[in-house]
Amino acid sequence: MQRSIRSFLTAAIPGLLGVSLLFGGFTFMPVVEASSHREAPLISADPLADGTDVYAFISPDRPNSVTILANFIPLEEPASGPNFFKFDDNVLYQIRFDNNGDGRLDLALQFRFRTVVGNPDTFLYNTNTINNLSDPDWNVKQFMDVTARIRQGDPATPTFATFVLGTNLPTPPVNVGPRSTPNYETNLAEPSISSIPTGAGNILVFAGQRDEGFYVDLGSAFDLLGLRPFNAAHLAPLATSNGVDGTAGYNVHTIAIQVPTQLLTRTGALPTGPTDPSAIIGVYSTASRNGTRVLNLDGTKTETGDCFTGMAIAPSATCVQVSRLGNPLFNELFIPQGNPTTTGNDKDLYNAQLPASDVNRQDFVRGTASRPVEPVALTNLLYPPVLDAPTSGRNDLIRVFITGVPGLNRFPFQNDPADPGAGLGSAPAEYIRLNMAIPATAPGSVNRLGVIAGDNAGFPNGRRVGDDVVDIIFRAAAGVLLPGNSCAGGTANCNAAPNNLLGDGVQQNDRPFRSTFPYLASPWGGYENPFHGRECASDTATPCPSPNPTPRP
Repeated sequence: MQRSIRSFLTAAIPGLLGVSLLFGGFTFMPVVEASSHREAPLISADPLADGTDVYAFISPDRPNSVTILANFIPLEEPASGPNFFKFDDNVLYQIRFDNNGDGRLDLALQFRFRTVVGNPDTFLYNTNTINNLSDPDWNVKQFMDVTARIRQGDPATPTFATFVLGTNLPTPPVNVGPRSTPNYETNLAEPSISSIPTGAGNILVFAGQRDEGFYVDLGSAFDLLGLRPFNAAHLAPLATSNGVDGTAGYNVHTIAIQVPTQLLTRTGALPTGPTDPSAIIGVYSTASRNGTRVLNLDGTKTETGDCFTGMAIAPSATCVQVSRLGNPLFNELFIPQGNPTTTGNDKDLYNAQLPASDVNRQDFVRGTASRPVEPVALTNLLYPPVLDAPTSGRNDLIRVFITGVPGLNRFPFQNDPADPGAGLGSAPAEYIRLNMAIPATAPGSVNRLGVIAGDNAGFPNGRRVGDDVVDIIFRAAAGVLLPGNSCAGGTANCNAAPNNLLGDGVQQNDRPFRSTFPYLASPWGGYENPFHGRECASDTATPCPSPNPTPRP
């Protein structure tokens, strides 16, 4: 990492200083290192810090660049005014990278927000139409600072160089409605995309409200793992029906950044091909809070810690990591609640720890004779027609979530003793792994099922905005990646019906994704949202629109 982003940012000093009004100055100083939606008990009570999804993919419209999206604040109802959703000024949001596979941090991109209220004598978010980012009628504005922290020296006792990439960068208002925020994308969202010059090309950055792009039948999934297209096969059968997108009509807040590829490799050069050891990166997001919060009698609060004074990057007693997210659904499906009176709540502990600690969580994913892989065991139990997949020894799931897939996105430097057939692999750590030398799939040829359908530019090699991670993970749990006759007690191929057809019946997002940065669709406005208002209902002559008119194959 020392040669990569540091060298290019150093070359960019004149450019950064020349646009200081937009992006702030440039500083260098060594310092010492100090999923999903409501996936753990503690973070479910802190939605402004709750990471919901992470995406990492080769930019389809800009070769040799990588786009990372980190979403926070689950299931935002667009009409939630007058105090609309926003990033928390007291949360340190981060996108973090491991570019050599040792499970340790090499680069942290840090995002901090500052809210400015123009007129304190009104309750309104806006006092008239917001036509542009400097409109005085927009009363509650938020600005963003972006900092890069780059590891130096010994991983065991690292120091971190600090580079200020931008200060007081604009963020757009939420999408209130056609009177308040007309022409939302053109007037407000797109002007909020900042371009930061470096010696390797510009970095693009955006932070603001977007449509919730994780499409899933939440209502059925949490009702005893229900899959509506397979309702008749459930142990508690219901009539078969189409999937219902439980996140349709909701928004999230997105931090999006697009980075030239060579800034992320450990060599500072473009990878020579998919087998180049420097081609692979690990990516995850975190959110941290100061260690002490005091609620005052005058309605204010006081926070103390070093999340901002020292710009801490690792969990500590004074800067507590409260959210961590890499692969979708990992904490929900594979990490148990834990016993808070004896061993601590493991879901909350996962959120507070770093990926290197995941070596202790491998059995939750691989399964043992005494502790089966829970989502696999549940699928076997609740769907009798499914060819029972093995509930232990699941090295295929370890490769998807913990070590990487051999020949695809596995760092090549050490063996997994429990998976000798996989060859060399990275340290066990749960995060998204992306092979940056595998080009983006051409538009029109993208397969929503990613790698299991032969589209190697999709999940679990990174994650694109359209990847159907729910169906992919269901089918992987059912054993479609296992060789030979591994299902039904060793008598049947798992990659056969019904195992390779499992899914929730939701086949696309409620809004089409953008083809350019930041790729997620425009957020729903509170006025025009057709999913949550009274203007439509499933039992009236004006039914609510369905983004999924037919069951998925």
